[in-house]
Amino acid sequence: MEEKAYSLPLIGEKAPSFTAESTQGIIHFPEDYKGKWVIFFSHPADFTPVCTTEFMTFASMQTEFKKLNTELLGLSIDSTFSHIAWLRTIKEKIVYKGMKNVEVTFPVISDLTMEVSRKFGMLQPGASNTQAVRAVFIIDPKAVIRAILFYPMENGRNMDEIKRLLIAMQHSEQYKIATPANWQPGEDVIVPPPGSCGSAKDRVEKAGQDYVCLDWFLCLKKCPHQPADSKENSYGQNRKGQKSKGD
Repeated sequence: MEEKAYSLPLIGEKAPSFTAESTQGIIHFPEDYKGKWVIFFSHPADFTPVCTTEFMTFASMQTEFKKLNTELLGLSIDSTFSHIAWLRTIKEKIVYKGMKNVEVTFPVISDLTMEVSRKFGMLQPGASNTQAVRAVFIIDPKAVIRAILFYPMENGRNMDEIKRLLIAMQHSEQYKIATPANWQPGEDVIVPPPGSCGSAKDRVEKAGQDYVCLDWFLCLKKCPHQPADSKENSYGQNRKGQKSKGD
């Protein structure tokens, strides 16, 4: 029987729907996650060292992601029994970077048929014919794919970067702004560029307390949701163009 071909879903497209068995019961996606952001990630196999460190790290950050209205959802081409045995081993035996007795409570999909992996392009023959690569899909509350990250089999993911990217996208969505290179939550954000020369000139002339323009196409303002302990403005100036004193 000829194998069904799938194309890799792209940013801005609806995430493929599926029903699958998991360690937390049957998953109906995206229905079960309506109104939530989802970090959907795959790992090559259970009982492997890199995956173990990743799952412990994700599990230890689960509360942080929940505060961001975000659910974690894992997947590998292993059985539910294998998942459960591996997760039990993690909780009972593994100590890593001060993390111990770590219980993984987010669902881990059992994708024995590889149907879900194929839908999301998680199987890449150049890496492996039978193992899902380290893929990460960040999916918004409308089930639209907002970011895609792929890692090689040998290298673990940076969960702090995944969280940073999630927060950046949530800020962009809510406040209609962009974020500069190496942006961290609380730092200044970019005001979207103007649509005409006239409005660009206008914006530069009116720059002051609300934002600072480095040129007509690059203006920054305070992060709309800035934590009390955030760093000084990322460009080192306050709204009057002087060195920041912690305004």
